[in-house]
Amino acid sequence: MNNLLKALSPNKKSKNGGKPKEMSKSLQKALILLQESSPEQHALLRDLVSDDLGQFHLLDAFDAIVDDDDKFSTKLKGMMSQLEELDDAYPGGLKAYIGKAKKLLESSKKGENPLDGWSPSVPAGEKFELGTEAYESTEALGMHHLGKVGFVLVAGGLGERLGYNGTKIGLPIETTTNSTYLQYYVDYIKALQSKYANGGLLPLCIMVSNDTKKPTIRLLEENNNFGLKQSQLFIVEQGAGVPALSDNNAKFALDSSDPFKLSTKPHGHGDIHALLYKEGVISKWNESFDLDYMVLFQDTNGLAFHTLPLMIGVSEKNGFIMNSLAVPRKAKQAVGGIAKLKNHMSSAERTINVEYNQLDPLLRSTKEFKRGDVNDESGFSPFPGNINQLLFQMEGYSKILERTQGIMPDFVNPKYKDESKTVFKKPTRLECMMQDFPTVMEVGETAGFTQIGPELCFSPVKNSVPDGVNLQAKGTPAGTAATGEADQYAAARIMLRSIGCTVEDADEVSYNGIKVVPGPSIVIKSKVACCPGELKELFPSPEKIKISSRSTLVVGGTGVTIESLDLDGTLVVNKNGKKITKMTVKNDGWVKVPVEDHDDEKIRMRGFVIEKKGGKSIGSDDSDDCFSANDCIGGCIIA
Repeated sequence: MNNLLKALSPNKKSKNGGKPKEMSKSLQKALILLQESSPEQHALLRDLVSDDLGQFHLLDAFDAIVDDDDKFSTKLKGMMSQLEELDDAYPGGLKAYIGKAKKLLESSKKGENPLDGWSPSVPAGEKFELGTEAYESTEALGMHHLGKVGFVLVAGGLGERLGYNGTKIGLPIETTTNSTYLQYYVDYIKALQSKYANGGLLPLCIMVSNDTKKPTIRLLEENNNFGLKQSQLFIVEQGAGVPALSDNNAKFALDSSDPFKLSTKPHGHGDIHALLYKEGVISKWNESFDLDYMVLFQDTNGLAFHTLPLMIGVSEKNGFIMNSLAVPRKAKQAVGGIAKLKNHMSSAERTINVEYNQLDPLLRSTKEFKRGDVNDESGFSPFPGNINQLLFQMEGYSKILERTQGIMPDFVNPKYKDESKTVFKKPTRLECMMQDFPTVMEVGETAGFTQIGPELCFSPVKNSVPDGVNLQAKGTPAGTAATGEADQYAAARIMLRSIGCTVEDADEVSYNGIKVVPGPSIVIKSKVACCPGELKELFPSPEKIKISSRSTLVVGGTGVTIESLDLDGTLVVNKNGKKITKMTVKNDGWVKVPVEDHDDEKIRMRGFVIEKKGGKSIGSDDSDDCFSANDCIGGCIIA
């Protein structure tokens, strides 16, 4: 121990020539205790308080309790356990984290552009409109592979911003049937299994965080995995995050409410690739499942899968290892744009998301795009908007994962107090993004995009009602529970119209200040039709289908055929194999009633409840009944 104390004593000269650091009494005591109890923790702390890593302040709060042996030991055990966990979670440990942070913070302070040396061009990909021959043929090509897809759900967040205490995937995707997001996703997977997998299973991996692990597992257990077998369900945990950084020297920030703990922040969803490698998920999938593709999707985008076969078709035609689902993007819109970049020195190329605040100056630095990010003749930027739904070709992805261990590049984005860039407004951290996968791809490993309108593929639910009101006032999508539900129904209406059905729109209404078009409410379960290409089987004569603006239609029975329907009210069809040759339904229906407040947070965040005044149900038990809250108020007319 004497040699150790001597190595860390005030007599040691600093490597950078500065004044050597004093070793506090609490640090001395901690090192002595740890040398006896845990050599691994002793070595970790010794490294962290070295001149190279500079975390001398970690035990400052321990000075006040240095003479209280029991309290000192308890608090030291807690801090060292946290440091060990953080050290184990980050590739290369905390030493690598600090080293990267110092370099990135120095680069940020100097104002260096990470895209220097790269020239942009319009990326390879395909743009579609629903109902066109190009859409239908590409979707049909992709449908052949729907039985060979693995699913990865990035679900690390709680619903706190929404005013919800649980995991977001436990929220209803819509309140007509009250299916949760997780149930909806699993139902889709089971539908593909039944229709396309020839008796095989399709795996689902869920990435959880410390916050969402328990509620996610509880949600699965309480619902018997929603029908998935345990052998096809995988859970990976993101961990405790990374240390928050308080200055340009990568000094770890301590918890403002507990100085005996480090403040941590999420490392970002880019961890998913490393977790899939580290936990052996991809190797297990390659051994146990017959997969051609894998799709990564986020927790509360209920429109995620309408265009999955379209994406697969694009990847099949173009040989993409990575395919990003994209939406039309207005020039300078605050959404990352997908661009093709070429390096001046190495000639390396990558098709990758470029953040919107970097895209315009990058374009202006070139002759070809000297006007910057501007709309082309289509009225949109030629650089489509990234929405972080990614499709990977399994063979190519597996090879890259083995080569790179799934480690994505880090970046840092500190918010400075002033132009000196020496003080942060609040602690920052290193983070990584899953869409940066092209940075680890090599020559011949291609990436591209599939573009379709957001009304079919993108409606995330992430904001509170007040935040949503403010966003709508600025002309930005609200991203609330009310708009997410309304967009579910809207997507169904758009798809039905694309095959020739007549579907009216309701007038716009406001729920607690959030403006939506509430209906008609149409829910077609995945087992009935999982993409636009299957809707013609449900409605073989779409010209004979008419749905009024106040209606609700729910179809949950497999093998249902509706040849002719005039609906003005509510119809629920859950009977498998039911054939409706001609039906007119008119009743009081299901009505959305505004509420300003409610005890149920799931209702409160929406601003309405559904009052079931009347309706027609064709049930799974051969029942064929009228129903309502009061013995079919308004009655049903069936022809």
